[in-house]
Amino acid sequence: MISAPTNKPGTLQWFAGHEFSLFWRDFMRMMTAGKPGRERTILLVIFIAAAAMHLLAYGMIRPSLESGILPDKASFVMITGTMFLIFSLMMSQALEMVTRVFYARSDLDLILSSPTSVKQLFAVRVGAIAVSTTMLSLVLFAPAINVLAWYDGAQWLAGYPLLFCLGAIVTSLSLAVTIGLFKIFGAKRTRSMAQIVAAIVGASFIIGIQLAAISSIGSISRIEFFSSESVLAYAPHADSLIWFPARALMGDATAIMTIVLASITALAVSIRVFSVRFGERVLAASNFTGAAIIQKSHASLFKRRSVSAHLRHKEWRLLLRDHWLISQTLMQILYLLPPAFMLWQGFGNAGALDVVVVPVLVMATGQLSGGLAWLAISGEDAPDLVSTAPIPTGTLIRAKIEAVLGAIVMIASPILMMLFYLDARLAMIATIHILIAATSATMIQLWFRSQAERSNFRRRQTSSKVATFAEAFSSILWAGTAGLVAVGSWFAIIPVALALTVLLVARSFRPQGV
Repeated sequence: MISAPTNKPGTLQWFAGHEFSLFWRDFMRMMTAGKPGRERTILLVIFIAAAAMHLLAYGMIRPSLESGILPDKASFVMITGTMFLIFSLMMSQALEMVTRVFYARSDLDLILSSPTSVKQLFAVRVGAIAVSTTMLSLVLFAPAINVLAWYDGAQWLAGYPLLFCLGAIVTSLSLAVTIGLFKIFGAKRTRSMAQIVAAIVGASFIIGIQLAAISSIGSISRIEFFSSESVLAYAPHADSLIWFPARALMGDATAIMTIVLASITALAVSIRVFSVRFGERVLAASNFTGAAIIQKSHASLFKRRSVSAHLRHKEWRLLLRDHWLISQTLMQILYLLPPAFMLWQGFGNAGALDVVVVPVLVMATGQLSGGLAWLAISGEDAPDLVSTAPIPTGTLIRAKIEAVLGAIVMIASPILMMLFYLDARLAMIATIHILIAATSATMIQLWFRSQAERSNFRRRQTSSKVATFAEAFSSILWAGTAGLVAVGSWFAIIPVALALTVLLVARSFRPQGV
């Protein structure tokens, strides 16, 4: 009699099941905000979102489908550029996930102290990172693959295995980068350095393309840049090996098999090489995860300030020391570089200041202020201590709002100064709308505040869908208002009315007692 196979504790299958259960728990908590009974609603929302993304993908790809997609140099340039964009985004996600494996998983101490194989644990965790990174990219790019396969042929379905291959490759590279940072900076500084590298990698390619487009064709459009004559003139011949991934995406069987074998080999070698000292590195990282912060006594630096000034200083200190905040906000700050570069290049005469720079600056700072406001209001580290302090609640809230606005002003000031040098009127318009957008995002977070850990910053959108959409629409509408005011159009009244309506609706849906 043959007994049914069982997953014994400590085996590879058992670790894989454990990892999947953790993933599913986190996924459902993220989608339902921890509230049961929302599964059908979530499925309906996913279906509607998938349909909308497929329609959007069809609208973007339709011109290429009508003209025909041929295996020529122009198509290879566009496809390869898009694949580099996917690669940079996946690399950023993988770097952050690898860092969290070493620093943020509370079950590792328990598993490492048990009589199990560390290599098996490491293999499963690395495989989970590769799959998770790929799934995030599939959400964004699967609609485009499906549209291409439906209208141009099934050969485009090769995009699915290629995305998994990219996931394996970026995971291998992320492991190498993280281990290299461990050796160079040590366990104490690796977490911050890895977050900085993740933000730079995630934004570097798209920002670099925008900067190159601004310099060459006077536009920030990626599609126009890749299809421009200057890029095609310098691109290699269509037979070059640099187009190997593009050929694989278009159905070349030899290219597909080569990339699949290379990615599997890279992931296997990484697991084999880097699993040797995995336990030691995890223990070294855990010593700095929850370690107490050593306070240095500098009595001479202490200044007598007002209560509000001390509270603002405290919020700024908390924002600066937050390790996981770096990658989440630095990328938003980096996206301000193209508008700054446009100012430096002096594109004001071409009308780019009012229709591009001002709206982008307002929207970026509005989104950034929403994240900082969540950290200051809902991510309070010591809520009981603050609430029991002999300070009026209004003073506490006002200080948090002032701290967020102050941080936004400090971030936007360099670009605003450049804008003021070129056009003082546009600088004033941008400043006013930045403050309005930041205040609106902060008020939305204030209306929907709920106590949460700062480590949940990535999943802050799940606490309230109303707050999430209100914050996004508010930033977009105030950015549109700034652009219309900059060009002197009376149509600016329309986005103003819509933005105020969004705020009123959000306030009416705020939880009771807030």
